[in-house]
Amino acid sequence: MGIQFNADEIFEMAEQIERNGARYYRRAAEGAPDSGNRQLLLDLAGMEDEHEKTFASMRAHLPGAERGATVFDPEGQAALYLRAMADGYVFDIKADPTKLFTGNETMEDIFQKAIGMEKDSIVFYLGMKELVPERLGKDKIDAIIKEEMNHITALSTQLAALRHELS
Repeated sequence: MGIQFNADEIFEMAEQIERNGARYYRRAAEGAPDSGNRQLLLDLAGMEDEHEKTFASMRAHLPGAERGATVFDPEGQAALYLRAMADGYVFDIKADPTKLFTGNETMEDIFQKAIGMEKDSIVFYLGMKELVPERLGKDKIDAIIKEEMNHITALSTQLAALRHELS
């Protein structure tokens, strides 16, 4: 049997992913060598803050039935899966993204890591979308996925510009 989550757990994980993204972008902005890249990173952090608020709002409006378990789970498989996520074996949503910095990163390193994090978010949200009913805001998840894709485009554009400058 596949592991399922209730909507409350899914939104809680999504909020953490967005908090992590915002923290990463703010920390990266601190070391950005120029104002253009710094502003891009701060803008991305602000967008992640808005996504977190969207998920928090969706979570706050969940009916009581959506907060309960969605599957009979006598062996705690869902809890084990969540633990695996928290421990970083699947997707570490509780890791402190600011610890990814050594202080020696180039803007290219920062953009590449950010692109990877955005891709991970999209994969999670695509799976999440399949578990969230229409009435709970599936369309909002679609909008966030599109914004995350736009983040990848913006980061990729900056990465290409950096590479062009260096060549």
